[in-house]
Order: sequence, then structure tokens, then C-alpha cells
Amino acid sequence: MNPPKPAYFDYAATTPVDPRVAELIMNLMIEEFGNAGSRTHEFGTRAARAGETARTQVASVVDADPAEVIFTSGATESDNLAILGLAAHGEAHGLRHIVSTSIEHKAVLEPLEFLAEKGFTIDLISPNESGAVNADDVLSAVREDTLLVSVMHVNNETGIRQPLDQIAAGLSDSPTFFHTDAAQGFGKDLAPLTNKRLDLISISGHKVYASKGVGALITRRRNRELPPLTPLQRGGGQERGMRPGTLPVNLVAGLGLSSALALEEAARRQKACENTRLHVLELFASLGAEINGDPDLSVPHIVNASFPGLDSEAVILALREVLSFSNGSACTSASYEPSHVLTAMGLSDDARRGAIRLSWSHDSVLPDSTIIEKYLKILL
Repeated sequence: MNPPKPAYFDYAATTPVDPRVAELIMNLMIEEFGNAGSRTHEFGTRAARAGETARTQVASVVDADPAEVIFTSGATESDNLAILGLAAHGEAHGLRHIVSTSIEHKAVLEPLEFLAEKGFTIDLISPNESGAVNADDVLSAVREDTLLVSVMHVNNETGIRQPLDQIAAGLSDSPTFFHTDAAQGFGKDLAPLTNKRLDLISISGHKVYASKGVGALITRRRNRELPPLTPLQRGGGQERGMRPGTLPVNLVAGLGLSSALALEEAARRQKACENTRLHVLELFASLGAEINGDPDLSVPHIVNASFPGLDSEAVILALREVLSFSNGSACTSASYEPSHVLTAMGLSDDARRGAIRLSWSHDSVLPDSTIIEKYLKILL
């Protein structure tokens, strides 16, 4: 008899595919498998229709037009297309300055580093101990030659919301483009992403109960004009010429359905996550853990905390039989360097070494605190 699986609390790394989404994906792989570019028969017509339905469903989450949705392989590709895709426009118009933050995901920071090597000037704004950047600090860094401001929606390590609405208000009369990496907040923290001043929004399917390998970039019109992106790939002209290749109808339809479900079930999901959050915070308090970042600024499905005097790897190892979680971003899990996010927040070496991240879903059930205490007592 196999031992019971540990409770999964690493949803910020990836989510399972919703069974309803999986059923749709399988049907479009096996039964309705047509190519959306095939215009001469019913299989292609139905595939194209499924793709357009998905485009509408994704757009609805952020109150965009379906024509403003470009399907990609995920938020990393979307970030690259948003940032690197604006470079040619910036070079042509003398706009070689970009403002971002020091707590962005590497999918943003590394494209920015690439542009810095090409002669762009990059200003990275650091947060305070709350885990959030100050909107005024971001706005005061904007210059006449600023091409882009890129500030994430929700930090993937701490769960702290960034002040998108305040930044958007400050950019209201500016020609500068505004991008957000919304991988952790899309379909969960709904209101900020409906702000019409957000020009570019990156999302990822596997953070919102769809499949890995699919995402989207929202390219919102301003004054009836789309952001002047240059494609990073060539060949085929799909997705308005921005992302060539055969549309993976099964994957984009899955993302569409997961987006629709996120809207439909938003209230129930949020309440369930908030209830779990209360249990997590109570558990951490009973164990003497310290919360990293301002809890009042956090989304209800992510908490980052440190056990004073303990190494995060030791905590993860001690609880591996009952709880699966992480000590940072899954994309940099091969590196044992201190978190660049917690470092930017000014946390002590001890707090950074002991930092762990728990993230959950509306269906998550936290193991009984006495069980967790039993496994941790050897360390505590």
C-alpha cells in the first residue's frame, strides 16, 4: 500500500489542470483535432471557432477586446514579446529608457538585461519591507525618453500586490507604455487588470488551472492604436503576425475555459482561499514564524514566512512527507543563491535563509497543525 501523498501547497509554481478543462483539451486532441488555419472543411472551421471562443473568454477577465489577445506559450514568452517587441519602436523614436522593479520575475529582468547590453538605460525600483514598491518612486523615475514601465501585478515569492492602479493614474497623460507580468494574479485578483491604462498584460495558463505551454499577451489599444510591437519570430503570420505557428487549439481552448471558470467562480474561490490563509497564518504564529511582507497587501493564496534560526531547506525536508511547498520561485529552484526579491526588501540574512513560500488553491486543505508540529519539532 502506497503512503498518502503530502498536501500540495505550491500552487504559485503550478496548478493542476481543472478536470473540466482537461476534458475539453482531450476532446480537442482526439475528436475535434482540426487545424484552425484550414478554411476548406468543417474540422478547420470548428477549430477556428474554438480558438475565437477562447480569445473572448481570456479577454473578458481583463475587460479587453478579443482582438487584443495574442496567444503565446506562457507568461515568459509574453514578457519577452512585450519588452523586446517594443525595442525597435524605442530605438526609432529615441526612447531608450525603461523603468521596472528589482523584484520582477527573471522573465522580465533578463530581457531587460539584454536591452541594457544594447544601449538601453534600465532603472529598477526597489520595494520597502512591505514587499511593494512605492508608486511615486516608479513615477518619479519616468523621463521624456521612457519607452516602458513594467511592474508585476503580484509578486510570485511573497504574494504582495504592487500598486498598479496608482502607477496607471500617474501615467494617464504619458505616452509611455505600461506592462505588467500578471502570471500570479490573472483570474484571481481581478480588478487591477481591468485598468484601461495597462497596455500590455502577460498571463500563463498553468497558474490558473489550464495546461502548461499556453499563455497570452494582452495588447490593449490606446487611442485606437495597438502597442507597436515587432514580432520576435517569423513564419506564417498567425496571431496578427506577432506569434507565428499553428494555433494549439486544445491548449488555448483550455486557457479560455479556465479563464471563464475563474470569472464565474471568483467569489467562492476567493472566500475559500481566505479561509485557508487564516489557518496558515495561525499555524505560522503558533510555530513562531515571521511573515515576510505586509499581510494587508497580500493576495489570499500566497504567504511567505521565515523560521528564525532555521534553514528553509531543512524545513522543507522535515515536512516533505506531509506538505509540499517551496522556498522561492520554481524557475530558479536550481540555484541556492538568496532570493533577489527578499534581498531587495532588505530582509536579514537569517530571514532570507529561513524563508519558505506556501501557496494554495480554493480546494486546498491544510494538514492538521499538530501533525505539522510533530514533523517540525526536531528542528524547533
